[in-house]
Amino acid sequence: MRVVAVALTVLPDLDDLSIRRDLSVTPGTTILRAAHGAGVDIVATCGGRGRCTSCRVKFLMGTPPPPTIMDEVQLGDELVRDGYRLSCQCPVVEAATVQVSPPLEERSFQILGASGAGLAALGRVPIDSGIEKQVVKVSLPRDEHHQTSDLEQLLAAVGLGPGDVSPAVLSGLPAALRDDPEGVTVTTFTPHGAGALGRRIIAVERGDTAGMKFGLAIDIGTTSVVTTLIELDSGEQLASVSSLNPQSVFGGDLMSRIAFAQFNPANLRKLHTRIIGLLNRHLETVCRESGVLAKWIYKVVVVGNTCMHHLLLGIDPSFVGLAPYAPVMRHGLTVPARDLLLKLPPEARVCLLPLVAGFVGADAVAVALATRIGDTPEIRIAVDIGTNGEVLLGSRERLWACSAPAGPAFEGAQIRHGMRGALGAIDRVTVDDDIHVHTIGDTPPLGICGSGLVDLIAGLLEAGVVDPSGLIDVDGRDRLPAGLRDRVLMRGEERQVVVVRAGEGGATREIVLTQDDVRQVQLAKGAIASGVVMLQHVAGIATDAVTELMLAGGFGNYISIPSALRIGLIPPLPPARVRYVGNAASLGAQLCLLSERARADAERVAARIEHISLASHPDFEQIFVDAMNFPSP
Repeated sequence: MRVVAVALTVLPDLDDLSIRRDLSVTPGTTILRAAHGAGVDIVATCGGRGRCTSCRVKFLMGTPPPPTIMDEVQLGDELVRDGYRLSCQCPVVEAATVQVSPPLEERSFQILGASGAGLAALGRVPIDSGIEKQVVKVSLPRDEHHQTSDLEQLLAAVGLGPGDVSPAVLSGLPAALRDDPEGVTVTTFTPHGAGALGRRIIAVERGDTAGMKFGLAIDIGTTSVVTTLIELDSGEQLASVSSLNPQSVFGGDLMSRIAFAQFNPANLRKLHTRIIGLLNRHLETVCRESGVLAKWIYKVVVVGNTCMHHLLLGIDPSFVGLAPYAPVMRHGLTVPARDLLLKLPPEARVCLLPLVAGFVGADAVAVALATRIGDTPEIRIAVDIGTNGEVLLGSRERLWACSAPAGPAFEGAQIRHGMRGALGAIDRVTVDDDIHVHTIGDTPPLGICGSGLVDLIAGLLEAGVVDPSGLIDVDGRDRLPAGLRDRVLMRGEERQVVVVRAGEGGATREIVLTQDDVRQVQLAKGAIASGVVMLQHVAGIATDAVTELMLAGGFGNYISIPSALRIGLIPPLPPARVRYVGNAASLGAQLCLLSERARADAERVAARIEHISLASHPDFEQIFVDAMNFPSP
């Protein structure tokens, strides 16, 4: 029987009809699968499992198919009636035109980049990147009886004995040696402790380029990626660029991304090429902004969680997602840039820091290095709050770590009117006799991001709108001030708080907090809080004994400390004992870029960290349940 293809038109943005895509689709294929197969990016934060609203589309032409139960649950009656469907749940059965919704309106994302000031403050680390450049004059072979070669003469000039030199270096050697009578610049890399025997030539350039010596520090997060260009002799930060991780189209959290790649080489290649493509675009950007040529970048240090590490290397992460969640490798790795197809000198060294366990990766090791949490006598806690968060607790005596995945709720996923921290996102909220909001860029509100959610729920808890169990107390609204009372509603069977009415502050639609939204925040904050409590439980450390709690990561540095304390996201410490430490993972990568000793220390730190598996601990279930509740007033 012949199968007749169905026409599907996808409009990523109504404001730019030139990017419409006309597809020919096998009947029964979901819109999401058809779009991804044609290279159209429809974000599927939950990995296409019908558990969020990020992949929703609106039917502009053609009859929307009957809604699935997941359409009803996630989108609600009103959007379903307006022709919205989840593209991951919606098979193509007849010709249709759909609009990706919302169109790509989230602009100017607020991503915490790298801090040059933070690096300068860590002047205790002696600069020794392992990269050396020297200008030498090479005596070339002069007659047939002189039994030598260009390479032998070069090695003698730089004081090296016979050794392997890559074909990439050899291919340009004859021209470089003969084009400039003043000599050539030889670049070498020596890992810490390797000595002269470990010194390797990675580039030979005509003329004197000894003053040009640069490196990259890269933090690959589940949600965002930050790349920083640094001058290797001075440690000066010359440029930094950050953007969303393009792999998030295929899943917002690690398990979704692992499920997408699981035992599927084609999908693994998609994830691998996405991140390599982004890093090459970052490279072009920092070079353009700084005026530095890519051929002068000789060292790269990369940190990220275990899944991001494996996908960068093209390693199948399937078994990281299956018990006992073992990574393919844990030790630090150094590879030439050509192996990763990075647009750098072929022999530039790309150094990946060691991993700790399946869900505690090199980013946690970098945080430990940057905060020196394992070097001081006081008990301290570092919390890297993110989609795949980690918690570190300890001192120079012992060091523990666990994975505390908040999931993408703090990035706006699975929240009715949630969005990432972008232009128009409500990022700060105060609650008194009414609700007052602030948006990123002071523009009309489009939705609410993670920091705004934490503020909002903290304020509603304080006002008595939300009780410690997380219930929106509609029955008790009569005791609220009039302005606030009118915002607490029961619509059908759904409890809601109207955060912004249509028209307020220029908003084009109503923005609400639903009961399900509160539950999603409870799950996310419960994951972080239970990770902290679990480590304290295992280590036998009371909260009073904690000298300092450090908030790291993109989300951790934007939330209000009083609000985080009010909802129980972090332990009940005096606010003076809680501080922001910026993008500590990126800072740790920068330290290892500038100091081979610090990079060697990373192996020691990774070996010291005692990984605690939360799910397998007999006390975790009760700790998690308790952590989901909000503190009483």
